[in-house]
Amino acid sequence: MRLARRSLLAGGAGLLALPRFAVAQADQRPSITIAVQKVTNSNTLEVLREQSNVGERVFFTSLWEGLIGRNWQGALENVPMLATEWRRIDDRTVELKLRQGVKFHNGDEMTADDVVFTFGRERMFGDAQGAPMGRTLFTTETMPGRGGKELPPEVPAVAMRIWPALERVEAVDRHTVRFVNRTPDVTMEGRLSRYGSEIISRRGFSEAATWLDWARRPVTTSPYRVAEFRPDVSLTLEAHDEYWGGRPPIRQIRFVEVPEVASRINGLLSGEYQFACDLPPDQIPGIERNRAFEVQGGTILNHRLTVFDKNHPQLRDARVRRAFTHAIDRKAIVDSLWAGRTVVPKGLQWDYYGDMLIGDWSVPRFDPAEARRLLREANYRGEPIPYRLLNNYYTNQTPTAQVLVEMWRQVGLNVQIEMKENWSQIFDRNSPRAVRDWSNSAPFNDPVSSLVNQHGPNGQQQQVGEWTNEEFNRLSIELETSTDHARRRAAFARMLVIAEREDPAYTVLHQNATFTAKRKDIRWKAAPAFAMDFRGHNWGA
Repeated sequence: MRLARRSLLAGGAGLLALPRFAVAQADQRPSITIAVQKVTNSNTLEVLREQSNVGERVFFTSLWEGLIGRNWQGALENVPMLATEWRRIDDRTVELKLRQGVKFHNGDEMTADDVVFTFGRERMFGDAQGAPMGRTLFTTETMPGRGGKELPPEVPAVAMRIWPALERVEAVDRHTVRFVNRTPDVTMEGRLSRYGSEIISRRGFSEAATWLDWARRPVTTSPYRVAEFRPDVSLTLEAHDEYWGGRPPIRQIRFVEVPEVASRINGLLSGEYQFACDLPPDQIPGIERNRAFEVQGGTILNHRLTVFDKNHPQLRDARVRRAFTHAIDRKAIVDSLWAGRTVVPKGLQWDYYGDMLIGDWSVPRFDPAEARRLLREANYRGEPIPYRLLNNYYTNQTPTAQVLVEMWRQVGLNVQIEMKENWSQIFDRNSPRAVRDWSNSAPFNDPVSSLVNQHGPNGQQQQVGEWTNEEFNRLSIELETSTDHARRRAAFARMLVIAEREDPAYTVLHQNATFTAKRKDIRWKAAPAFAMDFRGHNWGA
């Protein structure tokens, strides 16, 4: 009987062990849902196609990683990421040591070959004039049965904006790479840290049937990988448990598009969402009256702009554009629509430029009398000027536009809002363009990251044909290629005069700010950026 009993107990223990083992192995990590105004603009997840505020939120640091990272929980300074160290060899060359043992989402180990391929013609530059030269890495010979992928034109355009003079990227050994520029460039480390310079899996790109297949499920090294992407609806990420930085703390992250602010807030309060993004300041007190929730955020490295198309008949005369800039009471906008939670900056620049900051610069003064004088001199007679607008793509976008139109009306400018559904309609050249909304970020701490990147010869404003200035373009090249600090600073100062005063390309409204509401019991800290950091050091519940 004792033997039988022991056998029974042993058998029972064995029977009980299976479910206990299964429970122990169950993934206990949380899943979260984040309500956003929009997931991406381009309906892709390819960082070279999706250079946007909304893309930054879902991409970094969840989906893309570069060789040099940024301290999202600090002052956004450069930190080691997929490279553990780097050094300057000369004014044109940076050498980097790659982190060993890094796994892509497909299980492959990252090597110098992946880095070289990332910055090659097949994935980044296409046939763009001035693109880096080198051997073909992806052809019908190297990948039987597949031809090279046709890149959308936006991809090489963005690549040339980020790397206008990259000569080549070469593998020194399996875990060492060199970036060689055609010209001197003191900002190469910054370019390596900015979005657009993240590393991809060569095999992952090559095995995708089409470029769009790749762009909707990119294979990278990040802590989370794509589980499902439903354009215009949601993006679901799942933990990449072989992540070099440790097992991710969240099992699944779902970004869902909820265009209406009220719906985002109601979903948060009801428990449908754990985070609600893109909140206007006037909603913050109401949320925080519920002690279970809090709102985090503040100013970020992004400025809101009004942008001009100087080809429009009424804007060809710079005096009319200058009148626009003097008619704006920026402080009134900050105080009334932002509850004083942001500031009017010193033009298109940021404090973290350090000694490149032009400290005595300012936005054009609010001076309605000067605006009226300029309009009289330009012989402007009240002809209609279209203002293309998206419906609150930017926080407070529509009310800001309504305030601006009234300020412009008071000095005699007849500005008419044209609501558009998407960015393609905003940039459409088939109908007259004049004024539009925009924002500019500073992806690294030098003026080439914003002023040149967005408004210079390769910048988006000139690429879409809105504005150009010969002296500004010449100084852009000097700012990008000079190693003389004093000359670079003088060039930057002069460029601000041209683009913001003499021949306005844009006018800065205010520094942007972003606010995110969440449950108070979730230990998470917002970064001073659109990006949301869900790595292990920034999560607890």
